[in-house]
Amino acid sequence: MSNLQTRILTAIVLGTLTLWLTYAGGLGFSLLMIAMGLAIFYEWTTLSASRQSALTKILGWLWLAGTFALLIWDKNALWTIGFLIIGFVVLLVLGWKSGKAWPAIGLIYAGFPTISLTLLRGDEPFGFTAIIFLFAIVWSTDIAAYFTGRSLGGPKLAPKFSPNKTWSGAIGGVAAAVAGAIFVASLVAEPGSFIVPLLAVMLSIVSQIGDLGESWVKRQFGAKDSGWLLPGHGGVMDRVDGLIAAGALLYIIGAVLAEPDVPSAIFFNL
Repeated sequence: MSNLQTRILTAIVLGTLTLWLTYAGGLGFSLLMIAMGLAIFYEWTTLSASRQSALTKILGWLWLAGTFALLIWDKNALWTIGFLIIGFVVLLVLGWKSGKAWPAIGLIYAGFPTISLTLLRGDEPFGFTAIIFLFAIVWSTDIAAYFTGRSLGGPKLAPKFSPNKTWSGAIGGVAAAVAGAIFVASLVAEPGSFIVPLLAVMLSIVSQIGDLGESWVKRQFGAKDSGWLLPGHGGVMDRVDGLIAAGALLYIIGAVLAEPDVPSAIFFNL
């Protein structure tokens, strides 16, 4: 099987599983997000192994496991996020003495998006809509940015981080994200609200920043891929970098404008 065939097969299997578990919600979706978070943390600690000590590695894994246990058994946003932040501070203090903040950053990078996506889906009527809304924005951004950038070319977006990305691709990605968001929102609400395109623009931009940020991290350690866990695709971080950044922002917006435990309630007001 060629690399392209492997890539397509992996995408079909993972895409189908993700959409099914997103529709089903509940424990299945939560476990999927936790599996994603664990994979991200594994790849992060592997990439940054030279910047970590045995103590920070062990403590990081234990704290992440505790965070995810709270998420499953309690689903209280403030308790779970608070516990994660305490772990971040502890690892930051331990790493600060040796000038290594990578363990603390990795804990937040793996933990907070996992919490965000799990709580966004939740068990609420608009949880499914919230995740599909997010998928539509991130996937539209990725696909349109790739093809627009290849077709139009032009000035590079951030050549030091990712030499193939262009401003034309970034703008095309945002435009596609707005279209995708409006389509999804129109299925559950009357069209015409300015909030939907505004959210789409914000989430699309943050998604692309997340992509660039992950590319920067890999460059710090001279890595082409974040890992090998996804056949034909490289690492999990390579595939979800934009999703976790946008998901974290959407959760924060929902937590502030609705409530931390039910951030998808924001979709009642679109």
